[in-house]
Amino acid sequence: MRNDNGSRRNLRDFGTLQSGRATKGAAFAALLTVAACTQPLPTGAAEGDLAAFEQAVATINCQLVKGSHYNTVQFQTGMTREQVSGMASYALGAGRAEKLESGGIRLTAGPCAKGNPAVGTRISLRPGV
Repeated sequence: MRNDNGSRRNLRDFGTLQSGRATKGAAFAALLTVAACTQPLPTGAAEGDLAAFEQAVATINCQLVKGSHYNTVQFQTGMTREQVSGMASYALGAGRAEKLESGGIRLTAGPCAKGNPAVGTRISLRPGV
């Protein structure tokens, strides 16, 4: 096999070069995945709190923007405003949410992940409503 400048290159060496690049890329991707998983939950929060937070935000169309959204999440989870804000910050840092141009966040994981048919489904606590 000849390269662009006309010299011969051993195919075995070419394969080694290519696999070296792939190995470095795979290692970097694995490092990013591990870093995202090690994002600590807010102080005093447990995994169950994260699930409750995400489920509550899913009932308000997966967005946490204005005061009424925070109030809804607080009511459904029993968290304080500071705890809800902490969970929102955690979700952003862990890649589970994205910032909105209008302010606030949109969850992109858990019950709000793309393709989830329940996204935006409102839950009524009153029968027949």
